[in-house]
Amino acid sequence: MLQHHLNFSELITLDLFGGTGSISYELASRGAKELTIVEKDTAMCEFIKKTAAGLKIENLKTIRMDVFKFIEQCTEKYDFIFAGPPYALTNINEIPELIFEKKLLNKNGWFVLEHTPRNDYKTFPYYKSERNYGTTVFSTFIEQRD
Repeated sequence: MLQHHLNFSELITLDLFGGTGSISYELASRGAKELTIVEKDTAMCEFIKKTAAGLKIENLKTIRMDVFKFIEQCTEKYDFIFAGPPYALTNINEIPELIFEKKLLNKNGWFVLEHTPRNDYKTFPYYKSERNYGTTVFSTFIEQRD
C-alpha cells in the first residue's frame, strides 16, 4: 500500500512501540533514509540493536523510553510514523491527537496506527483511510498543512 505513495529513499521514519523492530527492518529493506525506534523495554531494545547490527542496518537509532514521554519531548519531524501499541493500551486514542498536536510529521507525512476494530478514527481531522484485517486495523492519517 505504501509503495505507491511514498519515496522510501527519502523517508525519515519513527516506529513507536517498536517491539521486535520488524516495521523498521522492513522500512530499511525498502531504503528508508533514517530510522528511529522507540521502545521502553530494555530487553527488546537490546534485541533490536543486535538484530539491526546483524542485518547491517547502520541508519537505525533506538531510544529506550516510554512513547508518551518521547512524544512530549520530541522536537524532530518525520515523514512516516508507525505506532503498533499493545491492544490493551487504554489511552490509544491519545496517540493520533498527540502526533498532530506536537506536529511530529513533515508536510504530507504519513502516520499509520495499528489497532483493533473497537477503535474508530474516521472522524479524526487527519484521517485518510483504513485497512481492516479482522482483529487488526491499520488507520492512516496524513499531515496536509501548508
